[in-house]
Amino acid sequence: MTEVRVTVDGVNYADDVEPRMLLAQYLRETLGKTGTLIGCDTSNCGACTVSLNGQSVKSCSVLAVQADGAEVTTIEGLARDGTLHPVQEAFRECHGLQCGYCTPGMIMAAVDLLGDNPDPTEQEVREGIEGNLCRCTGYQNIVRAVQSAAKTMKPGAAQPTEQAAPVAGGGN
Repeated sequence: MTEVRVTVDGVNYADDVEPRMLLAQYLRETLGKTGTLIGCDTSNCGACTVSLNGQSVKSCSVLAVQADGAEVTTIEGLARDGTLHPVQEAFRECHGLQCGYCTPGMIMAAVDLLGDNPDPTEQEVREGIEGNLCRCTGYQNIVRAVQSAAKTMKPGAAQPTEQAAPVAGGGN
């Protein structure tokens, strides 16, 4: 077992994990962050996308021990004080989902995209989310949702705000 210390959604955790445990498994099984979905186990679908130190990553391709000392934001950590993140709200308003399975990963990829490019063209949105697969929507409403969110966000607002983080987890 290896100790991992990580800040997830503003809360510090310290847990012992198997060195081979994936970040997606740690988030879901140890921390209960079940919004991070596992769709393919091969990093092809993007359903497991989270923010790791401000960059979107597919958490099924990152070991939990690689996240030691890092800040992770999951789909559960985007909303603040009961208010949806602008990207989450835009997905709701623009019907950017059908079955919803890809939605957490799509939203996390879109938040990262808008952090880097606050006013993307349709093509730039499509390129920004190309590592995330949707088998239902045809992407039109997803692209509309990302562009709608871009209009409501100020540059830099896509990054989660830092907060003092209480320690959680029991070391096991």
